[in-house]
Amino acid sequence: MKSIIVTGGHLTPALAVIKKLQEEGSWQILFIGRKHTMEGDRGLSVESQIIPKLGIDFTSISAGRIQRRFAIRYFLPAILKIPLGFFQSFYYIEKFHPDVILSFGGYLAVPVVLAGWLLGIPIITHEQSVLPGLATRFISLFAKKVAVSWKETLKYLSKKKSIFTGNPIRGEILKITHTPCPVPHTPTIYITGGNQGAHVINEVVRKCLPELLKKYRIIHQCGMVGYYQDWEKLDAGRCTLDANLKKRYRLQRWFDSQEAADILTKADLVISRAGANIVYELAFLGKPAIFIPLPSGREQLINAKKLVRVGLAEILPQSKLTIKSLILSIESLMRNLGKYQKEGKQAEKLVRPDAVEKLIGEVKKCLKEG
Repeated sequence: MKSIIVTGGHLTPALAVIKKLQEEGSWQILFIGRKHTMEGDRGLSVESQIIPKLGIDFTSISAGRIQRRFAIRYFLPAILKIPLGFFQSFYYIEKFHPDVILSFGGYLAVPVVLAGWLLGIPIITHEQSVLPGLATRFISLFAKKVAVSWKETLKYLSKKKSIFTGNPIRGEILKITHTPCPVPHTPTIYITGGNQGAHVINEVVRKCLPELLKKYRIIHQCGMVGYYQDWEKLDAGRCTLDANLKKRYRLQRWFDSQEAADILTKADLVISRAGANIVYELAFLGKPAIFIPLPSGREQLINAKKLVRVGLAEILPQSKLTIKSLILSIESLMRNLGKYQKEGKQAEKLVRPDAVEKLIGEVKKCLKEG
């Protein structure tokens, strides 16, 4: 029986790999993640709720995140958590004694990787975005292998360590069949901000929801963060809708992999941030999208441009996001939906459907090499 610690802030590819490892039946798995959705929010993270349901041991650490903007009330607690997260990681790794550590990036993986390296555990890390983040650049110093989702990412990292595996796609998404929607039908829009949600997007959607529902069905994943009370506000708005419009609006904090697959099967258009995982899955499915990338950093903008270039998506910058601009963007894309669907078929060439198997193969190589 081999043992592995899976860690990092990117849950979607981690779930794809974990489920495949479980199918093999020869792995003991420990997941090290976050207890809460984000710094300063008491809402439980998705991984803390989902991982135990899969029969996987879960433990959390108090990793500190260096903020891009200096704010004393966040900066000092984050700095103090860095050594705490390291010692917690050291304790759990020493106790579990894994054969290998698989990291999916983010600030949370940093103390786990550093502690694992000091204990002599072989490490492999996976980068989802085209442009590697600060955490991946740091982790790559200690990892034996750095797996990447996109070929062009290789130029940013060590040639000796880096390997192109693609981004692991959830098995439920891989099973989606491309069946035509019934004609005529009410177009369906899936709005998502990822596990944590996107407050800015949620607010604009809330304000124009009655207008959108006159023409479209809306499936809305608003996120797990409780600080802004997005779910409560959106649900209150839903309750004020008339019965016919209310039937067209489905609101949830988070959808599991099977629910997400069912939704993506039905969706004509996706409105989303431009995290690497949703970009990769939409490329595989050829689903037209409107991306609203995070304004901080360039990672999401670069991810989104991958699908814009093949004709599958458009970008609506957050700085230009208003009720009017969102409605106009939706109407423009819907008018030309057939064109986006046709041109977007090229997007499938950007992805590797066998990424899970490829990444697990690299994990096994890393384990053998020690």
